[in-house]
Amino acid sequence: QVQLVESGGGLVQPGGSLRLSCVASGRIVSINDMHWYRQAPEKQRELVATVASGGGTNLADSVKGRFTISRDNAKNAVYLQMNSLKPEETAVQYCRAKLFTTWYSSGEYYWGRGTQVTVSS
Repeated sequence: QVQLVESGGGLVQPGGSLRLSCVASGRIVSINDMHWYRQAPEKQRELVATVASGGGTNLADSVKGRFTISRDNAKNAVYLQMNSLKPEETAVQYCRAKLFTTWYSSGEYYWGRGTQVTVSS
């Protein structure tokens, strides 16, 4: 089985920082784009950050200047450095990635289970 597992969530004070990790495991031969989403209570899941296979990145306007997304292909991992966190950014953080399980077939998108980030005093 292939899977994505997030880690690094927790409780942080407003203005504080957290670094999230997401690691893909299982029979994986290649990974294309990787993404971070978040979903606050009673709100839709929103795209926060994207990193392409070549390392190019995109960030949502609301987090530009505060968040950084990066990847380590050798570790099948993607990271999200979150700085200057705000209370309204309390949400479950989800990892999503396009994974290839064979050398000949098309890749498919997978979701992690999510990790809770709570920004509060």
